[in-house]
Amino acid sequence: MTAPVATRWIPIAGSAGSFDAYLALPPARTGPGLLLLQEIFGVNAHIRAVARQYALAGFVVLAPDVFWQQQRRLDIGYAPEDIRRGRALAAAADRSALQRDLADSTAALRALPQVQGRGVGALGWCMGGRQAFVAAATAGVDAAVAYYGGGIQGMLELAPKIDCPMQFHYGALDPNIPLAAVEQVRAAMAGKPADVFVYDHADHGFNCWARKSYHAASAALAHGRTLQFLAERLF
Repeated sequence: MTAPVATRWIPIAGSAGSFDAYLALPPARTGPGLLLLQEIFGVNAHIRAVARQYALAGFVVLAPDVFWQQQRRLDIGYAPEDIRRGRALAAAADRSALQRDLADSTAALRALPQVQGRGVGALGWCMGGRQAFVAAATAGVDAAVAYYGGGIQGMLELAPKIDCPMQFHYGALDPNIPLAAVEQVRAAMAGKPADVFVYDHADHGFNCWARKSYHAASAALAHGRTLQFLAERLF
């Protein structure tokens, strides 16, 4: 029997050089596009599994290799040494280069024959959540979802440039993103088609089943909200 989701790595002809992206095609093999933006751990086993999860829901999912200029196809876990390594790569990444690659990835996703003429969204976690916010402001996506996007509160000058619908998901117990920062984001997005959700029992990384901070109830509720949001705006 043919696998319901087809996956492969594909090259993206970026303006600064070629880089790879993990592609997951839905059972119908066509659908709206979804740019899946990694955490600091690369397009690792969890991100690839999430790509397949959203492909099963009907999206053509593309997860670009964000750290390609530093280390191609980074794939690490969540041990303390992995966290230190990922943070170092994120700190050294050039913000303008990341923004350029977002635009190139979005254009490549729109151009896929499986997507052409359909909507394109962006979805990311932590660093990827911040990149989803940037994509909403600069890459022309049709909808964006940011899970515990670290640092968004420090780049709210981009908020006026966002006119696509957005969702934000935060954990109330997240020590990296205090609730005051969440309120800054909420205030900056006031009057825009944006929803900000805070999960009372969730910590940073609550959506990742491979991490100790995984909180199933919060993850399930956030996932349901995300699917409804993307389905209503992209299909």
